[in-house]
Amino acid sequence: MMSKAVEEIKEPTVKKRNPRRVVAGLAGLSGALFLASCAKNAPQDTWQPKGENAQKIDDLQRPVFAIAGVVGLIVLVAVAVVIFRFKDRGQPIPHQTHGKPVFEITMTVIPALILAGVGVFTARTVFDLAKTDDTEMIINVTGQQWWWEYDYPVQDGISAPIISSGQLVIPVGTKVLLRETSRDVIHSYWIPALNGKRDAVPGRVHTLRLEADEPGIYAGQCTEFCGLSHANMRMEAVALSKEDFAKWVDAQLAAYQSPTEGLAKEGEAVFIAQCSRCHQVNGLENANGDPIISAPEENVLAGAAPNLTKFMSRNTFAGATWDLLNKTCRDNVWNATSEEFGAKYLAGVSAECLNVADLRDWLRNAPAKKPMYADPTKLADTGGLTRGMPNLNLTEDDIDKLMAYLLTLK
Repeated sequence: MMSKAVEEIKEPTVKKRNPRRVVAGLAGLSGALFLASCAKNAPQDTWQPKGENAQKIDDLQRPVFAIAGVVGLIVLVAVAVVIFRFKDRGQPIPHQTHGKPVFEITMTVIPALILAGVGVFTARTVFDLAKTDDTEMIINVTGQQWWWEYDYPVQDGISAPIISSGQLVIPVGTKVLLRETSRDVIHSYWIPALNGKRDAVPGRVHTLRLEADEPGIYAGQCTEFCGLSHANMRMEAVALSKEDFAKWVDAQLAAYQSPTEGLAKEGEAVFIAQCSRCHQVNGLENANGDPIISAPEENVLAGAAPNLTKFMSRNTFAGATWDLLNKTCRDNVWNATSEEFGAKYLAGVSAECLNVADLRDWLRNAPAKKPMYADPTKLADTGGLTRGMPNLNLTEDDIDKLMAYLLTLK
């Protein structure tokens, strides 16, 4: 009776293989492998370097991943052998290796040598990436919630300052020095096809060198959590041939042309009344002929808003979160050959190519499209200053006029 009772107690504790867990595990592995295969043509793929610095990172990571893969395979095989060969079947305890100096030293020295080798090459690559004394162009990059500002100071080929946002435009085959900082919290600038990431820290300037091998658009992402819309803080680097870059500079410095009539002229008045408090358009004048200077420091918590002088020369808006181009025109630019890319990008955004839906939604209610403050009712805590673009409560008629006006800014 006693032995039967013991058997009844022990029986429920016997663990059996659960086929559902096996299937779930295989499904998870298959999903991971599928997603990994999708990364081949991903715009932020670290395995497809398009610049000298990114190539140095790739030259380091490939052998490191190969070594890690071999080590991982050896470990998996060893674990499998131990699990299946030495499974408890009532056999005597296996012979213990404790106290065998040769084995223990070997298993210590080999990993140490591997790590030392990886460490030496990693340190050398880090120092190579930090090199900036060979740069040929300077661009000041400022991060804030949740967009990037690009300031081109006067230098060779640029006769007057240029301020833009969303898309960094650089000439191909040129080592560009980015001087990064932040207006609010820590952000991190990362365009994987051109270089690794670099933090933008308030009160400090960090440098990053970029160089693109061929014309095209290279996508990036802020990689330091920076608030509610961190995931919506993106950036793009646009690489143009030196000839096309010179054309871009000339276009950016071209004088402002005020609309003379029609819906665009009415939109200019709406812009002055509703938008010019924060957004600068160089050359814009009031009815008295005086320049209109924006004052975002009086309206926005960060004290700055994107300069919209050549708004339609860019392909994106709202921190590069949405495209200004509709899908067909966007694909036409992104998939252009190196020879065709410059002309297609410099064409800017036309009425036929405009992504009307997203831009209208943004003008209708920006905070609803891109979260900016968790509780809009607590503006008293910020002195009435908004975090990001507020809801201007524009009428549909005003939005029509603004859309027509914005199309002239290129």
